[in-house]
Amino acid sequence: MDLIDVIVVGGGPAGLTAATYLRRFHRSCLVLDAGQSRVRWIPESNNCPGFPHGVSGPALLLRMQEQAASVQVPIEQARVDRIARDGESFELSAGERRWRSRRVILATGIVDRLPDEPWVAEAIACRAMRLCAVCDAYEATDLRIGVLGASDVVASHARFLRTYSRSVTVLPSDDGDGGEAGQEARAAGVRWLPAGGRLDFDGRRCVYTPPDGEPVELDTVYPYLGCDTIAGIAAAAGAELDDTGQVIVDADQQTRLAGLYAIGDVVSGLNQIAVAVGQAAVAATHAHNRLPFVARR
Repeated sequence: MDLIDVIVVGGGPAGLTAATYLRRFHRSCLVLDAGQSRVRWIPESNNCPGFPHGVSGPALLLRMQEQAASVQVPIEQARVDRIARDGESFELSAGERRWRSRRVILATGIVDRLPDEPWVAEAIACRAMRLCAVCDAYEATDLRIGVLGASDVVASHARFLRTYSRSVTVLPSDDGDGGEAGQEARAAGVRWLPAGGRLDFDGRRCVYTPPDGEPVELDTVYPYLGCDTIAGIAAAAGAELDDTGQVIVDADQQTRLAGLYAIGDVVSGLNQIAVAVGQAAVAATHAHNRLPFVARR
């Protein structure tokens, strides 16, 4: 196997930015992408720098792929299932396929757990369901907002959304009251419906029907049902995870395993495109500076 300078695992905004930086440093790199970037769900992002009129997630990915292609970044479709230290380098695998690199940048992001309904993609596309309040709650200003999830999770999110709308309703997945955070949410004017109801989508908006209650129409719903990551692969390689299962890194985005970096949503912090690409620049530059010096001929 050829020894690559840096392998980037993940082809979303963070991974593509890191790879573009590395190629512009004249480093060999490879992006291994499973095609599951969270960005692909975004109908329109209005807080992504440089797009004053907004940009869809797929359009942003396409532009970033074109930018990476302009410096010959190779991208292979693969779902990495193992990263292991092999002497001074790393070995990565995806099934029977193998690669070796001096450094690895993990940019795999997270995969949101969504309601198990056939209409979810359609609801997200028309903004009847939204995935990130920090990203787009501004566009939901004064709409009827629903917040779906476990009672001990949704209360703080619902209270945050009260700064955007007078009508915020919790759709709890259990019978809890949210504890102190739930009390604060209700004191701020959040409506708390009984658990055990059904969430439907009528083609334009979501409708929640409580048990033995009248249907409640909602212009948009934010689901907080948790997420999945492949951070466990990093942990198996020697990285450390925090209590939420996200990868712990230092100021250079490096894990406690030298040469293994993590950037984007897989790292604890604010899950935003602007943050992810900033972390990518930091990690790629640090990795470049730690690789063997090669004078231009």
